[in-house]
Amino acid sequence: MEKRFVVVILILVVGISVFYLPKDLFSEEEVLFRVEKGEGSKEIAHNLQNQGLIWWGPLFRLYSLTSGVSGKLQAGTYKLSPSIDTASLVKKMSRGEVATIKLTIPEGFTAKKIQERIKALTNLEILDLKEREGYLFPDTYLVTYDANAEEIVQMILDNFYKKTVGLEITKDIITMASLIEKEVITKEDKEIVSGIFWKRIDAGLPIESCATIAYVKEVDQWRYSFEDTRIESPYNTYLNYGLPPGPISNPGLESILAAIYPQDSQYWYYLSTPEGETIFSRTLEEHNIAKAKYLK
Repeated sequence: MEKRFVVVILILVVGISVFYLPKDLFSEEEVLFRVEKGEGSKEIAHNLQNQGLIWWGPLFRLYSLTSGVSGKLQAGTYKLSPSIDTASLVKKMSRGEVATIKLTIPEGFTAKKIQERIKALTNLEILDLKEREGYLFPDTYLVTYDANAEEIVQMILDNFYKKTVGLEITKDIITMASLIEKEVITKEDKEIVSGIFWKRIDAGLPIESCATIAYVKEVDQWRYSFEDTRIESPYNTYLNYGLPPGPISNPGLESILAAIYPQDSQYWYYLSTPEGETIFSRTLEEHNIAKAKYLK
């Protein structure tokens, strides 16, 4: 009698343990599972079972209750698989480890390009971000599936202020940084170009930044024609003196720091070779020689 009782208990224990195992250990399928606000462990367990993600709903509920997290299962959209065991599912939901989309904003992206990338990844319509140009900090963001357009934009703006806290940030600084970001690549070149631009402004000379022509035309090219530099626009730094009316891209921290801390030098001109090297010149004559040599 005792042996039979022990056998029955063992069978029950093994049987219950099996139900705690993944529904399909080798499954590579991933699905989005939504937990609505106000749903408890009973509703969540029922939905998990209906979607084929667990063996038996009551055991999910039992585990969440005995673990003391039944009331802590968080609403949101989760990326789940039948290969996840019950304990891991409960832990994921109690921690609110919701599914995310990776949004990467490269340095120098314009507000328009950022807007297009967000739409492509999330299918959300973003309001015109042009007024935020310069302050959409380039970085990689983890966006939840439930985030709306305003929340995504606010997250990016908050990151800008977090990364630049303690710095002397003005509109002119961000505008200058946005030009530098599009002009040259290395930290050293950025600092020297920053010095050249500020020096030319102080001397009453036009900056003559090709990056501003790219912004006006909305086309990135290696070289622009003389006719391009004659396009009427307040952003055209060949025709207008000083900085353009506002930023032309969204710069990274390195370019912002270069705008704040320019490198003084003997140079007044520079150009970029097809290989990405920056050639600096002290005089217009040197600059013309460099153009003839490198920009054939």
